[in-house]
Amino acid sequence: MRNVIRWGIIGCGDVCEVKTGPAFYKATGSRLVAVMRRNGSLAADFARRHGVPRWYDDAKALVNDPEVDAVYVATPPGVHLEGALLAAAAGKPAYVDKPMARSAAECDAMNQAFAKAKLKLFVAYYRRALPRFVRTKELIEQGAIGPITGIVYRFAATGHGGTGIAPGAKTPPLTWRMQPEHSGGGLLLDLGAHALDVLDFYFGGLETAHGHAARIATPGDIEDTVAMTFRTHAGAPGVFTMNFASLLKDDLMEITGAAGRISHSVFGTEPVRLETARGVELIDLPNPPHVGQPLVQSAIDELLGRGKCPSTGETARRTAAVIDQVLNDYYGGRSDAFWTRPQTWPGRRAS
Repeated sequence: MRNVIRWGIIGCGDVCEVKTGPAFYKATGSRLVAVMRRNGSLAADFARRHGVPRWYDDAKALVNDPEVDAVYVATPPGVHLEGALLAAAAGKPAYVDKPMARSAAECDAMNQAFAKAKLKLFVAYYRRALPRFVRTKELIEQGAIGPITGIVYRFAATGHGGTGIAPGAKTPPLTWRMQPEHSGGGLLLDLGAHALDVLDFYFGGLETAHGHAARIATPGDIEDTVAMTFRTHAGAPGVFTMNFASLLKDDLMEITGAAGRISHSVFGTEPVRLETARGVELIDLPNPPHVGQPLVQSAIDELLGRGKCPSTGETARRTAAVIDQVLNDYYGGRSDAFWTRPQTWPGRRAS
């Protein structure tokens, strides 16, 4: 039986530098043998600094490298489908960055291709393997706060995710995260997807998700505020809001049960707060140096037949479907190439 997985990375950009890239050569049973970026000099620089033997400026060349056993697709979401399908066609499992794709329809195409090829497909919702979220899930399942009676998550950030656009100021160029052809929408896909996946991790697929999105206070075409309601499979109601045009910042998930409450941020690192009749307990579980490494390790373990990865194409598709449900009215449908027709977006016209 194989005892090491040799990885190739498509898109060795900023995310790969610290969050996830080093995990592929630091995890047990893993080697990083090749990287690719369209700018060959940048790929070569990454390879040199991280001790990677080979680099490419063509994704097909990387996936067809006989020394590459599995592929990490670390590009912007707009080309996740393309990279994943290349890996599937080459007969290689893939680990795809989050969000999985621009829409649930693209997720379906990926899942179908990997199912047909009988290959594993993982998605980098790495909070599913971080200690503070794993412990929270355990507390919920162990009944530490009794039956869940309600869930609230709220997020707010200044100037569409911290760009700090003041009234009357010159508008800075939008990053790829705020260009639907690259990201699939606004920051709900980049940041909100993490929070929605945490809820899916804790409670399974969210049911009866309904929501609204609007552009009210920021330039461009994409939504800057989102509100939704949902319920869990067990029937607990929930509220989820994200505001990317707020003066004040916020990031708080509160899970209330008949016997207590658990609260924590999604993007912070402070202790998880457990409140019960016994008092308040602060559970401090720091993140590892490379936050993506625990989940990467679980994917490697599954490929080696010695464990299970909690984030797959199927779980990630559920999060994509919730996002589509919430943003559907704003974009006038999300089952087609909606990013090519901004002039038809009802939410854009309304704002």
